[in-house]
Amino acid sequence: MKRTLLIGASENTERYSNKAIRELRKYGHEVIALATRSGSVDNLIFETEPKEFKGIHTVTLYIGARHQPEYYDYVMNLKPVRVIFNPGTENPEFTEKLKQAGIQVEIACTLVLLATGQF
Repeated sequence: MKRTLLIGASENTERYSNKAIRELRKYGHEVIALATRSGSVDNLIFETEPKEFKGIHTVTLYIGARHQPEYYDYVMNLKPVRVIFNPGTENPEFTEKLKQAGIQVEIACTLVLLATGQF
């Protein structure tokens, strides 16, 4: 199972980040959810401040490109194996920085990756 940091968590059940939290947990992955405001999904309380989490395998992004620069250094310092840019979060600048740091980049949907056994 892959320890996953989801950036852009939402309590809104219509949001894909909310669905991703529930699906990741259903598939047995440990999820850390980072949001700009406090909240929770199925008793998983959101972190509201970036912390130095250890052992992060995957970072999955649910924030748009214009909000990502403040997370560049943070994500790269976590040294995840990969970063997933979900639909609408694509960012060529961040993608290039991650690749230069040796971090795998996927432009994909976390929900689809889970459903097709590719996560």
